[in-house]
Amino acid sequence: MNIPFSIFTPMHNEIKADMQACFERVYDKSWFIDGEECRQFEKEFAEYCEAEYCVGCGNGLEGLYLLLRAFDISDGDEVIVPSNTFIATALAVSYTGATPVFVEPELKTYNINPCEIEKAITKRTKAIIAVHLYGQCADMDPILEIAKKYDLKVIEDAAQSHGATYKGKKAGSLGDAAAFSFYPGKNLGCLGDGGCITTNDRTLAERAKAIGNYGSDQKYHHIYKGINSRLDELQAGFLRIKLRELDRWTKERQRISQRYLNEIKNPKIILPSVDEKNTHVWHIFPILAEKRKNLKSYLQENGIGTVIHYPIAIHLQEAYQDLGYEQGDFPKAEKIAKEELSLPLYYGMKEEEIDYIIKTINQF
Repeated sequence: MNIPFSIFTPMHNEIKADMQACFERVYDKSWFIDGEECRQFEKEFAEYCEAEYCVGCGNGLEGLYLLLRAFDISDGDEVIVPSNTFIATALAVSYTGATPVFVEPELKTYNINPCEIEKAITKRTKAIIAVHLYGQCADMDPILEIAKKYDLKVIEDAAQSHGATYKGKKAGSLGDAAAFSFYPGKNLGCLGDGGCITTNDRTLAERAKAIGNYGSDQKYHHIYKGINSRLDELQAGFLRIKLRELDRWTKERQRISQRYLNEIKNPKIILPSVDEKNTHVWHIFPILAEKRKNLKSYLQENGIGTVIHYPIAIHLQEAYQDLGYEQGDFPKAEKIAKEELSLPLYYGMKEEEIDYIIKTINQF
């Protein structure tokens, strides 16, 4: 049996006619940037996230950057980020001239540990980026309490958590603002790069939109030194179609993940945990294994594709050598980087494929 880590074919086959009709609609209108498709998607996604405003942008990284800029975060400032996340979270901070300050995760959820945040706060700290990693929300209440105590902004990095909830509230409506990615592999992905920000703050939304449109609030009137970061019409139209199916597709990811949780029984493997306050949307299904290299090779030999998220912790990346961190500074992030392995998980998996994966892992 040959099972890839992920494929889009079953999902895309179901909506192919609608996607092709969308392409023709946008093509015939000859309006490709900042048009009706984008306006409608922003309205629909804001409603989906239970937020007042949504602004499309080029990708998730730029969404974070736009929010940091809109909050006036710049040279000399510090922003707290998890030590276990994709590098884009830290890069967005670096692009503003500020410094990312890393905080260790909880090993059960892989998300930032609120108990570790306060000791990392200094007079230069301006914000906390709470990443909802792998499809599960960070523990937001204590994060928000700390932010209130120190007058900090809270930005959700919701790139992997479309539709996830914390205490019944949707990701994208939990902090001061949030950034989403619509990279093709995301639970809600376009057919290229795309992203957005969500917020309940109108002024912030307008400011982020202007910064992403060359700093312009109206044509040829530039109030900020902005960038070009906009969600194009075609991708917005595709996302509108996919958004209608997202909850149905998510339920299937949740069903498959529950089978993994219930039926994988191997003492060499640590399964992920779901915080009882959360609804997990399972962007990926991450396990920990001390013998990851052996497990990955074994699964590959048996026709099962896997991916490592992420093999080098950010503080040990060459790009961040200037911060002076060393091996052992963030042991939990380093442990996850050394042991994490993501199992196949996608809409359209066959029952016999799920059976085979579980059986094969249990025999490792």
